[in-house]
Amino acid sequence: MWRLQALAQNTNLQRIAVLTSGGDAPGMNAAVRAVTRTALAAGVEVIGIQHGYIGLFEREALSLDMASVGNIIQRGGTLLKTGRCEDFRHPAGRAQAAEYLRELGVDALVVIGGDGSLTGAHLLAQEQGIKVIGLPGTIDNDIWGTEDTIGFDTAVNTALEAIDRIRDTADALDRLFLVEVMGRNTGFIAVQVALAGGAEGVISPEQPLDYADLVARLAASRQRGKRSSILVVAEGPKEGNSYQLAERLAGSGYPSRVCVLGHIQRGGRPTGHDRVLASMLGEQAVRYLLAGHDRIMLGVRDNQVVVVPLQELATKRKTLDVRYLEMVKTLAG
Repeated sequence: MWRLQALAQNTNLQRIAVLTSGGDAPGMNAAVRAVTRTALAAGVEVIGIQHGYIGLFEREALSLDMASVGNIIQRGGTLLKTGRCEDFRHPAGRAQAAEYLRELGVDALVVIGGDGSLTGAHLLAQEQGIKVIGLPGTIDNDIWGTEDTIGFDTAVNTALEAIDRIRDTADALDRLFLVEVMGRNTGFIAVQVALAGGAEGVISPEQPLDYADLVARLAASRQRGKRSSILVVAEGPKEGNSYQLAERLAGSGYPSRVCVLGHIQRGGRPTGHDRVLASMLGEQAVRYLLAGHDRIMLGVRDNQVVVVPLQELATKRKTLDVRYLEMVKTLAG
């Protein structure tokens, strides 16, 4: 469990809004539930904005009560829906969004999403004076300032379950499989899946592919009598890069099969870890708002809740320790 900060309430809020933005992540529902019920317990009304920032332009708002967020903690996706909003990328659009929040009588906004969504929240607060607290909701785990994000654990376990099944087929047919996982421009999912799944290698955006080394390791594995292998590939900027690598390996005498897991990693029931993380961060978001905090993201680091200024997310990037890539090689033997 994470250590929580002792917070004293020093401000009164009448009404807050909550939205989920960007790609969906398992656990978002748990966060919405926690925000809603914690606020209601403190006598604060809650408005849910649908389809992310799009809802601020389409005027899609609904009142949330205890019942409306019941029986959702175990569900993937997001009760409030989500989306990506081009209009919100521009100052004029953010001004329009802020005007709607003022019409709703909203005192503060909780944004659950990835780094792009949270950067947008920072700009909304900076330009329009809207009180904002962000929560890291993304399967990619690529947000600066936090060691974990809502949805990451579920995505890893979903991919791991798939790899365990693929390994059975790889072993039965003596085949090499390339399993492509999500993660955008980072390899956090790929590395954890490779380590937990006992993969023979991992290919990640953080380190250029040493093709000669890869072929040499596959050859050494074959010489030891191993006839099947799993390579985990981070998708990188776009899905499907594994097919190019498969063609190249075939030309070197290592035919393979490609399995792109894709959006299957975003859906499904959140793990217990993600449910607890999301519930805790959602509850804390309301506590921090009532304590007068603003323009921050709440994350976790060193086993405790931490405060990260939203402005840092626009300039700083979370990086993967590339020593984990070498660890995968070492443990593969």
